[in-house]
Amino acid sequence: MHWQTTRFQVDLSQPRVMGIVNVTPDSFSDGGRHFAADAARAHCEQLLQEGADMLDIGGESTRPGAKPVSAVDEWTRVQPVLQHALTLGIPVSVDTYKPQVMQWALDAGADIINDVWAMRWRDSSVEAPAPTLRASDVMARHGSCGVCLMHMHREPQTMQSAPMECDAVPQVAQFLLEAARGLEAAGVGRARICWDYGIGFGKTVAQNFALLARQRELLTYGYPLLAGWSRKSSLAAAAAWGEGSRLTASVTAAVLAADRGARVLRVHDVAATQQGLAVWAAMQAQDRQTGME
Repeated sequence: MHWQTTRFQVDLSQPRVMGIVNVTPDSFSDGGRHFAADAARAHCEQLLQEGADMLDIGGESTRPGAKPVSAVDEWTRVQPVLQHALTLGIPVSVDTYKPQVMQWALDAGADIINDVWAMRWRDSSVEAPAPTLRASDVMARHGSCGVCLMHMHREPQTMQSAPMECDAVPQVAQFLLEAARGLEAAGVGRARICWDYGIGFGKTVAQNFALLARQRELLTYGYPLLAGWSRKSSLAAAAAWGEGSRLTASVTAAVLAADRGARVLRVHDVAATQQGLAVWAAMQAQDRQTGME
């Protein structure tokens, strides 16, 4: 399986590590440590040295309760970092839900759009008579960029105050299937589409882990999966250690997701994740060898 992106066909025969670059002052994970453009550019290079297979640059926090920023402000944060990341020789994703930012990013050469709203967001500040730029149209006009569709229940301001009810797995699957079919109907090729089941986005701790445990049910629809467990609060809740470092738990969750078929792992800690995957790959190699004997 390959993921078609603007400049690359990403080989997904093995898990790929996507390094996170938050160009925000209020990220839940790094507290704005890479908000300045110079720091963010240096972080891109550091993640590449640690073994990142691709980068994901975001200019607006989507943590619970986060306040939105304008498209112009978001692009002002992202543009100088994206420009540099595109020179590093690996696929570059832009984490945005705003169609205008998508368009600017793709015009600049971005390979992937990572959309937590799964192409559903509409700008409520635009009056009805004015033409509205739709995310699906931006994707269709581009012709080759990759797109990641994520499941989110409600919106960042309210998603954890009233999380999903009942069995999350079929609900998430149906949501992502409808979003993917909508994109395909707009002219976006299936090979360009990846799914993210949205850990922590309007789900309980139990629902998050059910999605991991039953991840293979999502794979039956034929789309590659991106897993974004890195530093999520559900990991701290499961390990019952409070709000300290979540490194070990994040790597564990990433490896478990890979073992259950995820092919893109979106992480903060690239080197540690690659080490975990190396151990998993060594075990897989022995499994295959034993199976041939």
